[in-house]
Amino acid sequence: MQGLKRKIVYVATFEAIAVAICAVAFTAISNKDFAHAGILSVATSLVAILWNLAFTTLFEAWEKGQALRGRSVKRRIVHAALYEGGLILMLVPLIAWWLEMTLVHAFATNLGLVAFFLVYAFCFSWCFDRIFGLPTSAAAREAA
Repeated sequence: MQGLKRKIVYVATFEAIAVAICAVAFTAISNKDFAHAGILSVATSLVAILWNLAFTTLFEAWEKGQALRGRSVKRRIVHAALYEGGLILMLVPLIAWWLEMTLVHAFATNLGLVAFFLVYAFCFSWCFDRIFGLPTSAAAREAA
C-alpha cells in the first residue's frame, strides 16, 4: 500500500487506537465516565490533527525561505518542540475544563500524553511498516 491511501489508513488507524487508549486513561484519572472521557479523547485527537496540518504548513513555508536546506537534527528538534509546545498550549486548558481539574493537574496529564505518544508513535509506526511494508520512499533501492 502506497501514496495517499497509505497515509489515510495510517492516520485513521493511529488515531482510532489512540482515542480508545486515551479515553480509558482519561476515565482512570478523572471521576468522569467513559463516554465523557471519550469525547475529550476525540476532541484532543481532532485538535492534534488540525494543529499538525496548520503547523506543518507554516513550518514548511518558513523552511522554504531558509538559505540552509535540509532537515538537520537541530531543525527537527525545533520542529518537534514547537509542535508539542503549541499542542500543550491548546490542550491543557481543554483538559482542565473538560475534566474539571486544575491547570497544573491538566499540564501533568498532558505531559503523560506526550510521553505516551512518544512511545506509541514509535511502536505503531514499526508495526504498521511490518504489516503493510515500507513506503516507497524508505524501501531499499533495487540494484540497476
